[in-house]
This record gives sequence, structure tokens and C-alpha cells, in this order.
Amino acid sequence: MDPVIIVGAGPVGLTLALALARQDVPSVVLDEGPGKDEPRPARTVVLREDTAALVERLTGLPLDEFGTRWAGWRSMRRKQVMREITFGHADDEGPAGPADTDRTSSAESPPLHIAQHVLTNALRAALTHQRLVKIAVDSRLDTIEQETSGVTAHTRGPKGTWWRGSFLVGCDGPRSTVRKLQDVRFPGRTAVERHAVAALRAELPWPGRALLHRMPPWRTSGPSGGEITARPLPEGVWRLDWLLPPGKDLVTPELLVARVRETLAGWTDGTTPPYELLDTGVHTVHHRLARRWRVGRVFLAGDAAHLLGALGTHGLDEGLRDADNLAWKLALAWHHGPHEALLDSYQAERRAVIAARLRTGDQMLPLLRGGGALRSYVPGAARGHDTLLTDGHLGRGPLGAPGGYAESPLAPGDLESRATVDTPPGATVADVRVTAEDGSRVRLRDRLGRGALLVVLVAPGTGVWERKHWVTAGIMPRLAAAVTALPHPAELLVAESYPGAGAHTVLLVRPDGHLVVAMNGVRPADLYAAAEATLGGPAEARTEATAGSR
Repeated sequence: MDPVIIVGAGPVGLTLALALARQDVPSVVLDEGPGKDEPRPARTVVLREDTAALVERLTGLPLDEFGTRWAGWRSMRRKQVMREITFGHADDEGPAGPADTDRTSSAESPPLHIAQHVLTNALRAALTHQRLVKIAVDSRLDTIEQETSGVTAHTRGPKGTWWRGSFLVGCDGPRSTVRKLQDVRFPGRTAVERHAVAALRAELPWPGRALLHRMPPWRTSGPSGGEITARPLPEGVWRLDWLLPPGKDLVTPELLVARVRETLAGWTDGTTPPYELLDTGVHTVHHRLARRWRVGRVFLAGDAAHLLGALGTHGLDEGLRDADNLAWKLALAWHHGPHEALLDSYQAERRAVIAARLRTGDQMLPLLRGGGALRSYVPGAARGHDTLLTDGHLGRGPLGAPGGYAESPLAPGDLESRATVDTPPGATVADVRVTAEDGSRVRLRDRLGRGALLVVLVAPGTGVWERKHWVTAGIMPRLAAAVTALPHPAELLVAESYPGAGAHTVLLVRPDGHLVVAMNGVRPADLYAAAEATLGGPAEARTEATAGSR
């Protein structure tokens, strides 16, 4: 069968290629550039814990060596610290502070902050060892033709030629050629916000901690008197963002240098410390959402499908989630033939999540930037304001939390054995330690992305016994038989515990790590029905894709 054609060699396209290769699906990546990225320290991304784990799983590289996990977060208003969070110490409330300062600790893993070109290079390095992935450089797409059995694409350039593929995925950015060739509209709002950006090497008073500083005392102009964000990177480098007032005023190099000097002096008692300016730019935030993410055998992902990210530079994080969601569905279709309901679910799930985030941003940002009207929405206006912004930057809360797929068309119907755990259906599962079928002890996330469903039995006490003593005891033989009978390959795992789950709870997990359902005990019929729904319905519903049918 023909490979999947991926248009665009940015982080989303490269991640998709690696995710497909992990499931034995070949791909061709059409890269319109020369095959390398120009270093831009001011262009960075923030990845949530599970998205960073996805990249590490695919590349085999510890991203902590290339990026920075923040030691904490500080939110300031004028000269006052409004909120301070220390990561990794849930039982340590930190030193006592003023009554109006919120000092907390959190056991959650902090976001990972990494330069985008560093992330891209890590993905490219991993692909050099992948025999199933071909990267065609200097190949600019100009034609797409669909038939019932596949897709044909033409590229121009020094190596212009025709390419034959089973499916085609446009990961080619905001000006996507794929989207335009498929005549897909891309409505939304332009220039929702603008930020002046600088990457510099300097010593700041809070090493390793990200900072949101609203209404700094040395500035009185701009929205809410100004807003500055500082995010640490490796080797003493920081990314600084200044929220710009509405309009199209030119951001000159002189203006940026003045902002840098003024800000550093304000943070260090009036004297500008030594610094090395590495890179500058202007980050313009757009909110756009493609009308369709699937047209027959052609799909859109990443910035080609959506633009968002007013807070926390999480736009790429969502693009990587697109790739993770789509990869296992394309892999199943590639190996077993297209299943329309399963392929359609990519748009239904991911577009709904992004649409919800855009709606929340459009509703809340005017209130957060405008100030006074917030009182009618959040009691304790200034504190509520800072909490919402902080959560947005940290990838949680109404402005930043990743969406789940509770309303997915793949969600199973009512099941008699359905149980409740701390993870809602459709959300990402907790990364607990599990025992695999070969007796090895691994993290649950290590088993994701292989194309198989995961069935996790919660069985307290199994960790203290050798596997040979419990694998044939109790409910294990019955559960193992039920897993073998499922309509798709599945791996049986055993966990000592899972948040909110009782003994003998059985979890069904999708290949991309989202919980399908939790069940009380072993109910083979319910487990089969849930697995069948996860695959898009009964096997007899599988049909060949028709070009242009969507």
C-alpha cells in the first residue's frame, strides 16, 4: 500500500511521521525548505507534561536536556507578588508570606519550555534512523488529485515530481497550500493580540521560575498598564514578551532594546544588569479555525487547521495533539482498510476541542485585558484575573487545559459495568506504573502509540508478588481471554493502583492515551462493546473511502 504523504516538515508533520512509523506505516514528508531550521531563540513553545512525553517516546530523547522545566511560577501586580507556585512539592506549602500573597506548591509536573528549532532538530535526528520515513527537501506542493484508492500530489522545485499516497495530511502552517487546494475556508479573527519578543541571556532575580508581571510600576501605558512575561530557557537564556497596545505601530529594534533595558532595570532595583540580546521578533496572535479538517483522503493538522495561543505559546502543543489523535486512526485504516466513522472522528474530536478553547479565549480575554468588567465574572477581581492568566500560561483551567473527548462519536454507550475514577472518560489517563505481559514494570505512557488498545486491571498487592503467582489467579485468566477476543489487538497491563479506582477496576485506554471507559470487574461483553465503539463501530461497517466524499 502507498505511504501517507505529509506536507510540511515542521514539528507537527515530523511528529506525525514518527508516530506513523511507530505503527509500521510508511510516509513521505514533503519539505519545501532545505531540510534544516534557522536557529531562532525567540521562537519557543511550551509543552504540557503528556505532550512532552509523546515527543520523548517518539524520539527516544530526554527533552529536559534540550529545554527547561520551570522550578515555579510567579505572578506580580505592580510591586506585589500575587501568586507564587513551586512545582514538585505538594506537601510543602513554602515560606509564609503576606496575607494577600498566594504561596502554594504543586506535585504536578511543570510545563516544558523549549526553542522550536531545537525541538524540530530533535525530531529530524530521530527520523534519520527511520527506514519507513522519506523526507523530500526542496519540494513545494502545487497539485492534489484524489481517487477512490488514493491521493496523487505534485511538487515543483529542483526535484519536482509526482507522489502517490494512501492519504495526505497538510501540516503546512497558517498559509497551508493543502487547505487552499481543497477549498477549505479558514475564518476567524486577525491580530487578536501582539507581543514584542526578545530572547536574551541574563541573570534575573528568580532563576528558573517563570514570571507574569502585570502593571509594572515603571510603565503606565498599554492594556492594563502593560504586561510582561518572562520564561526561562537552558543556559541562562530567557524569553521576554511584552503585550503591545492595539494597533499596528511599528516595533523597531530601538524600541525593543529600550523595553529590554527598562524591564531589566525595573526588576533589579533600577540598574540594568549585563545581558546578551540573542534574538527579537513580534508574535502576532490570530484566532482561526478551518471549517473542515477532512476532505476524503486529505486531512489538516496543526496551524493548517487552527490558530490559537494568546497565552503560554501552547499553539504547537495542540498541533502535536492533532498528530497523536490522527496517527493511530490513519494506521488502523492503512493496515485494515478505511473505516469512515473512525477517520471522521478526528475532525469531530479535535475541532471541537480547539473550537471550545477559541470560544473561551474570545470571551475571557476582553475581560482580562479590560480590567474593570472582570468584577462581575470573578470575585476578587485582581486575584481572579491573575489566577485565570496563570492557569492559561500553565496549561490548565478554562484558558489552558487540554480538552477531552467525552462527547466523541467513538464513546461507548451505556454500559452496565461502568465505573467512576478520577479521570473522566475522554481525558488523558494518569501515568501510573504498570506491569506488562512480559513481567516488566513500566510507565503506562511507555505503552502508548503502538496502535494497540490498552486494558489496565487495577489489582492492589500484585506488585509484591512475582507475576507467575498472580497471572493465573483470580479474575486474570477470564480477563486475559476477554482481551484476546477483542476486535483489535490489545495489551493487558496490571496496575497496583489508579487515582480514584477500586480493586478489580478495568480501564480501556485508546492508543493515544485517552480513557475510553472504566468498568467494575471483568465483563467481556461490555469490554468488547467499548472496544468496538472505540474503533468506530462494528467491523462490517468498514467501507472503502470515496474521494471527495467529505
